[in-house]
Amino acid sequence: MAHIGRYATLPIVKLVDFGAYLDAGELETVLLPKRYLTPEMTIGTEVDVFLYLDSDDIPVATTLKPFTQVGETALLKVVDINDAGAFLEWGLPKHLLVPYKEQHKRYELDKSYVVTLYLDQYSQRIVGSSRLSRHLEEDGRHLKVGEKVDLLICGKSDMGFKAVINQEYLGLIFRDDAFKPLRYGQKTDGYIKAIRPDGKIDLSLQPMGDKGRDRLQQKILDHLQQSGGSSTLGDKSDPAEITKQFGVSKGAYKKALGTLYKQRAISITPDGIHLTK
Repeated sequence: MAHIGRYATLPIVKLVDFGAYLDAGELETVLLPKRYLTPEMTIGTEVDVFLYLDSDDIPVATTLKPFTQVGETALLKVVDINDAGAFLEWGLPKHLLVPYKEQHKRYELDKSYVVTLYLDQYSQRIVGSSRLSRHLEEDGRHLKVGEKVDLLICGKSDMGFKAVINQEYLGLIFRDDAFKPLRYGQKTDGYIKAIRPDGKIDLSLQPMGDKGRDRLQQKILDHLQQSGGSSTLGDKSDPAEITKQFGVSKGAYKKALGTLYKQRAISITPDGIHLTK
């Protein structure tokens, strides 16, 4: 189905001098202006388009690809501010409005903010908001602990870093779990670490449990093989060097070393680690 603020693939049902009309289902026919037509587009051709409202609040289609769509979250830059709010660049000629009431703090020109897109229930216009808790789910009780997820860092607090999860949820990376530098607006892989009794979601930047340890153990063994059987990255090494090489915290690395040592796969000496078999 076709929805305002979303991508859709729609067939051409009528050609006119100023463009083509597309069958948009419940939205009826929607105009694709002439400037977006190509010679191969004829009646019956299916076209990938984005739907939005023009300046007269009439649904219109474009083949331009905005940076994000309704129901998604992205880092966007402020290009104008007026009495209505802030306007953000998002890949369409008509900039995205973030009203003052939807700004978590007063926006500044040329700065970028993480916003989620939604349809205003009265005007049906596409609007942005950085008050993410108003529009994203915070109850993750049906998510699975250990599940790999996509994260977008959207804030920082004394406890750690707030993140958007799979474009749908909000969660927290505790400061102790943030073993690598994180910045506002950064995208990164993550994992569901825990679901609290109230449904709030705790996140990790590395795999959880035995699965994560097994993967890390194999990476350590591969590293040793490639290094001639020995490595200076031991249990006393700098955390930054460990993270750079393996992408995990020093605590996770030491646990993996301990398991490999118990399995007699490696030996640990003051100068590093060594393969034993």
